[in-house]
Amino acid sequence: MSDFSDEIKHKAEELKGRTKETAGEATDDQQLKDEGTGDKVAGKAKQAKDKAADAAKKAKDAITPDN
Repeated sequence: MSDFSDEIKHKAEELKGRTKETAGEATDDQQLKDEGTGDKVAGKAKQAKDKAADAAKKAKDAITPDN
């Protein structure tokens, strides 16, 4: 299962991206907006990867008999 600190880091990356994106929109700074969008998407992708890994581990644990 994914480490809780990694989950927090990935969510923080997404939120940092949202903040940059909003700041870029407010200041009409396309480069900052684009950078924010990239950070946001990267954070969401990492979170999705964590969830998929957790689901795979749970599925494996469900079909693997306890020894």
